[in-house]
Amino acid sequence: MTDNSLVLPDLPGVMVAVRRSTRARRFSLRVSRIDGAVTLTMPLRARMSEAVAFAQGQSAWLRGALEKLPSVRRPGFGETLPFEGRDLRIEEARLRAPKVEGDRLLVPGGEERLGARLETFLKHCARMRLQEATERHAKVLGRPFKRITLRDTRSRWGSCAADGSLSYSWRLIMAPPEVLDYVAAHEVAHLAEMNHSPAFWAVVARLMPDYAPHRAWLKAHGGALQAIRLRE
Repeated sequence: MTDNSLVLPDLPGVMVAVRRSTRARRFSLRVSRIDGAVTLTMPLRARMSEAVAFAQGQSAWLRGALEKLPSVRRPGFGETLPFEGRDLRIEEARLRAPKVEGDRLLVPGGEERLGARLETFLKHCARMRLQEATERHAKVLGRPFKRITLRDTRSRWGSCAADGSLSYSWRLIMAPPEVLDYVAAHEVAHLAEMNHSPAFWAVVARLMPDYAPHRAWLKAHGGALQAIRLRE
């Protein structure tokens, strides 16, 4: 146990990150549906011994929450991979680069390089879709952005920096196009409102009036996209 993390006797393989907060009035435990990260938030002046006791009292709940998370999946030839909301069957083909053909994702042969080739293909497609969506929403809003960056973030699907730089998870290309578009609208809205106030959500609604079901889809299914591992 340290001031930043703890491990429970009942769950020895689970690291619980500890976060002190000036706003917290009580202890709370959260399991990320994106990557399974466990965070315990505690009042600023509370003792670590109290945090440990609280976490131990929640160990049964924590075990159940972790068991509900999607299992890690490593797709290979003959299996499926989500792409723009569709499950495509990965098939070996004599090609120089991966290609979508109907409900198939054709990939050059070689199991040892499959993961790297799939990831490169997904990142390329994600950049094109996100660049287009970001430019479109920024034009409607009348706010310029500096650049976009793709990352494999596990705690969030996108972010907006104060200098107008936007960052997205390339895994969004696996979600339905409308979901990717919602995340782009969400981050572009931060160019006008760097918060999650009612004013911010009003900007999101202006850019994408029907955003609610797409936001809900990501909350419900985002964990399954994060559970896909293409490389070690």
